[in-house]
Amino acid sequence: MPYFLCLTCGTQHAASDAPPAQCLICEDERQYVGHQGQQWTTLDALQQTHRNRMEEVEPHLTGIGTEPGFAIGQRALLVQTPAGNLLWDCISLLDDNTIRAVQALGGVQAIAISHPHYYASMVAWSEAFDRAPIYLHAADRSWVMRPHPSIRFWEGETLALWDTLTLIRCGGHFEGGTVLHWPHGANKQGALLTGDIIQVVQDRRFVSFMRSYPNLIPLPASAVRHIVAAVEPFAFDRIYGAWWPALVAREAKTAVRRSAARYIHALQD
Repeated sequence: MPYFLCLTCGTQHAASDAPPAQCLICEDERQYVGHQGQQWTTLDALQQTHRNRMEEVEPHLTGIGTEPGFAIGQRALLVQTPAGNLLWDCISLLDDNTIRAVQALGGVQAIAISHPHYYASMVAWSEAFDRAPIYLHAADRSWVMRPHPSIRFWEGETLALWDTLTLIRCGGHFEGGTVLHWPHGANKQGALLTGDIIQVVQDRRFVSFMRSYPNLIPLPASAVRHIVAAVEPFAFDRIYGAWWPALVAREAKTAVRRSAARYIHALQD
């Protein structure tokens, strides 16, 4: 039986003879059903029309994105460490060329994902790399559309991995919204990989925070304060967001503080 992929969000669902009646992730207010209605594809079909591009974005950090763009259009990031590689966030397309290229960089020891919009084909990626464990925050357990033994739900506010990599629960966009602290990034000044839990915006001096980006639903001030407090103990000079150009190249910690203050001020009557 095929594992159908939602054409709008790119999430792979459990095996079924026919496409599911709906994608619960897209039915949620933070996402949307495509204007042509709910549509589906499969990984096999996607492999015929799309390819993945891999590009080093800084030493020991490689982006993996699909061309032409598919679904939400995020790219994954492969963090390369002496103790093993971590795939941060996920994309829907996986093919033999991508597997060979990632293996040449050391493979994937584990996968960690910021929030359900980027679960994508996480199980297919895990199975391709020796059933690499997939770390998801337990608060987002209900959004897993393809359950699998490789998924490991973690609880609490932080999870230490290896080589000082740390998952940080920020909440906000989703209750289990997570960012990754990579202390060796940005020339050892520290980097955050944030998906869109902390969203890099067009003015790179700032970031932003939202419950829904496509539907423009803001977060309350309390949620923004929680996000800032969650990352405050960590040193970081750079932020990598969910897309290729989404980068705060320097003074990122100051940008988070400045942006939160601006956001909260804008909410005040």
